[in-house]
Amino acid sequence: MRLGELIGKEIVNLYDGARLGVVGESDLTIDAETGQVYSIILPRRQSLLNLWVERPQLVIPWEAVKKIGSEVIVVELDQTTPRFR
Repeated sequence: MRLGELIGKEIVNLYDGARLGVVGESDLTIDAETGQVYSIILPRRQSLLNLWVERPQLVIPWEAVKKIGSEVIVVELDQTTPRFR
C-alpha cells in the first residue's frame, strides 16, 4: 500500500472504540531504505486548555495496526498505558 492511500483514513482503537485521529494530521516513522513503517505518531487532540502548551504525541506501534479498510485503520492500543513522545 502506498502512503497516499493511507491519507484521510480515520484511526479507530479496537480496545475502546475511540477515534484517535486521521492519517494526514499524523506522522509516520519509516525506514528510509526498506520503506517499512515502524509507527504512527498522532498529535494529541487540541482543546482550549492546551492551546498554547506543547502537547505530547501518541505513538502507535505498527504492530498495533490490525486492519486497514477503505475508510478506517483499526488499531488495538491499550490506552491505560499510552506511549507518548
